[in-house]
Amino acid sequence: MSQREDLRERVLSWAEARHLDTEHIQRWLALDAASAAAILHAASSLGLRTGQAQAALEMLEEIALREGTDAASILARAPFKRILEGAGSAPARARAFVNELRVMRFPRLGRALEELKAEVAALKLPQTVRMVLPKDLGSDELRIELRVRDGEELRASVRTLESRIAAIERILALIGGPV
Repeated sequence: MSQREDLRERVLSWAEARHLDTEHIQRWLALDAASAAAILHAASSLGLRTGQAQAALEMLEEIALREGTDAASILARAPFKRILEGAGSAPARARAFVNELRVMRFPRLGRALEELKAEVAALKLPQTVRMVLPKDLGSDELRIELRVRDGEELRASVRTLESRIAAIERILALIGGPV
């Protein structure tokens, strides 16, 4: 069996075990051997779920087309090497992998998320207050969580939020929510 046939069998085995749809399997198999092998290595070592694998394939194709390169070259870059070779649980690294692809695929989204995170950090909220940004800016809602043990912590947390209302409104404007 040739190397290409062996790779094809390994891709099919991985994809069929996770019920990857035929369209994505065909797109994967149509890639050059180095790219198909790099994706298989990433998918296997990170334990990508079906949806993550589909999203990764689509984003890698789009990034490669936009940059005039191949998926293997993209996955050889430092951010992906750190994720693939790094410590931590496979599910956490799989999320980081897909998020890194998303940032590369949508660079303005990545910059906007970083800007929002910086705005939230600048609020210097106490541990009793947590501000949760919408995932991938897929919503215009900002979630604010309070974790308090008594009335005094509650009042202090609410006073903190009130004192920073203008900055919170700026964050809401950045994510597109009504102010």
